[in-house]
Amino acid sequence: MLLSPFEWTVAKRYMLPGKGEGFIALVAGISVGVVMLSVALLVVVMSVMNGFRAELLDKIVGLNGHAIIQAYGGRLDDWQDVLQEVRQTPGVTRASPLIEQPLLVTYNGRVEGVLVRGNTGEDIRRLQPNVVAGNLAALTPDAAQVAIGARLAENLGIQVGETITVINPAGRSTPFGTVPRQVGYRVAAIFEIGVYDYDEKFVVMPIADAQTLMLIGDTIGMIEVKTDDADKVGEYLAPLARKLQGRAVVNDWKTINASLFEALEVERVAMFFALSMIVLVAAFNILSSLVMLVRAKTRDIAIMRTMGATRRSLLKIFVTTGFTIGAVGTLAGLALGFIVLFFRQNIVNAIQIVTGQNLWDPSVRFLSTLPARSDPVEIFGIAALALTLSFLATLYPSFKAASTDPVQVLRYE
Repeated sequence: MLLSPFEWTVAKRYMLPGKGEGFIALVAGISVGVVMLSVALLVVVMSVMNGFRAELLDKIVGLNGHAIIQAYGGRLDDWQDVLQEVRQTPGVTRASPLIEQPLLVTYNGRVEGVLVRGNTGEDIRRLQPNVVAGNLAALTPDAAQVAIGARLAENLGIQVGETITVINPAGRSTPFGTVPRQVGYRVAAIFEIGVYDYDEKFVVMPIADAQTLMLIGDTIGMIEVKTDDADKVGEYLAPLARKLQGRAVVNDWKTINASLFEALEVERVAMFFALSMIVLVAAFNILSSLVMLVRAKTRDIAIMRTMGATRRSLLKIFVTTGFTIGAVGTLAGLALGFIVLFFRQNIVNAIQIVTGQNLWDPSVRFLSTLPARSDPVEIFGIAALALTLSFLATLYPSFKAASTDPVQVLRYE
């Protein structure tokens, strides 16, 4: 809808109300501000929700893979054959044996429940980017060295080089009953995954040491599987699940973390719906400011009509004026949203300092820092929603201006 020089001149004049029109200017400014804040809120909230889901998925999958093949009874005796079959499955990019067992750890009288993980050397090396102290190279079979999570190290008050005692209640049988097995391990490295539960519970050691600690011989408890597409993991492993029926169960990341990701998705949809109402309120603000402008300019409209201005011209003038308010607010909202996202952690820290409250407790939020990941398609959708509602809000007052009868307005002039 291109404007003629006359239409564009009048539209610019109405976008910048003159002397004596301060109230109209104030209402228009409020409309721009409401659109800006509503768009910024949508961008920030949806990006944080996306970031939360993506960070959780990346960290959970990075440590546990896309799927876990778990043996019934906790022991997979012919695991070498099963592992080979898994690796030959189309879509599988990596498969590794894994032992995971809940045990107890003690240090200086402190006791913590932990998950002891036995990993291959290759899987242990993948933790290297997450190491905050020590060196994973020391984790070799029969070296009696382990890596522990950062939160667990804090809870125990332990540092690299000190020794923890791992207690396995399922020890050896003696004439006096079962004696728990207690083995000392030197802490060679401390890692931080970024997921509080993992950093608080995990003790990682070579798989051979885990087999010795748990007295299970040359068996494993599960196989960790990574595929080339996380969303198709169920489809890839379906034939394998049928073959292993009765011996092992295949659980993908969607099943293992179903309640968490379903809750995130429901909350994401609910937040988008709720915040979209704010954009609708902003559109009503544009409508009210444009109605006021039309009423204030009724005499001008009548004069322009008598001078030859068409209804179409008046319609274009007021639609352009109202839509520009929405467009300026939308662009300002996108800019404000990206600025807030860029400084999001600094803002959270500043609010915590001012209020003295812990707004981001990792034990509750799972992640150590506030995540964010913007989806270009979603950002475009938010902008399109704001612009569409802004355009629709201009139609009624614009048609009202275009239908002004100059004879009725100027009869007594």
